[in-house]
Amino acid sequence: MKLFYKCTAAITAILLIALVSGCARLNDGVILAGSTSVQPFAEILAEEYYLLHPEKIVDVQGGGSSAGISAAQSGTADIGMSSRRLKENESALWSVEIAKDSLAIIVHPQNPVNDLTMEQLRDIYSGKIGNWSELGGHDAKIHIIAREAGSGTRSSFTDMVMGDVRISPKALIQNSNGAIRLLVADDQNAVGFISSGILDHTVKPVSLDGVLPTGENIVSGDYKLFRPFLFVCQAEPTGETKAFIDFTLSSHGQRILAGEGLIPVAKGVIEP
Repeated sequence: MKLFYKCTAAITAILLIALVSGCARLNDGVILAGSTSVQPFAEILAEEYYLLHPEKIVDVQGGGSSAGISAAQSGTADIGMSSRRLKENESALWSVEIAKDSLAIIVHPQNPVNDLTMEQLRDIYSGKIGNWSELGGHDAKIHIIAREAGSGTRSSFTDMVMGDVRISPKALIQNSNGAIRLLVADDQNAVGFISSGILDHTVKPVSLDGVLPTGENIVSGDYKLFRPFLFVCQAEPTGETKAFIDFTLSSHGQRILAGEGLIPVAKGVIEP
């Protein structure tokens, strides 16, 4: 009887280990996680990839650039998505640039302000400028909306706009580009920054030093707020992970990204 209980316990332990191991990766396909800026474009790529390879599973999740990079480091995700460059302590990871994107500064369509200088934008987000009347707009308090710490979008904005100046602690923090777009679309006194790839008619992009965030202006270098979109892996990718990355970098994948408003990195692809 004791032997029976010992054998039963051993079998139960083995089954539990197998169950836990199985739960660690329910998806046998390719898992992407990270930047919410890259996420919608990766989802479009995954949908097209599925049409070409219906037997392949590509699961795209958010979480932010830092979370995606950490997921790639730990192997929790096959591909981490980042909308910022890798830091020194992340440089051992394998990475590839899949497209370029610009940061659009957005206001409500009924806001009369159409252009800002880089200095004015910095002063808005530091709290130095607090009323739209100081910029030629209505006499109304500026509602600052920003991304959360760890976001690649915020990191890029901080590097390119703020420098050593801190974003005001009064800024309303949101955890995705889509959330910022929704809030600005609903608030005539709000200002935010989002990926230009998700601009729509509900918000108005303002020009910076007279330059709008168009594909042509980004390629020419006239618009200054642009950043890389990266796929990051623990090591050089193989198998299905490599196949999906190769698809993304192919003329087919790059045309998809260009059609969605990003700047492709592959040669010979028509710019948006």
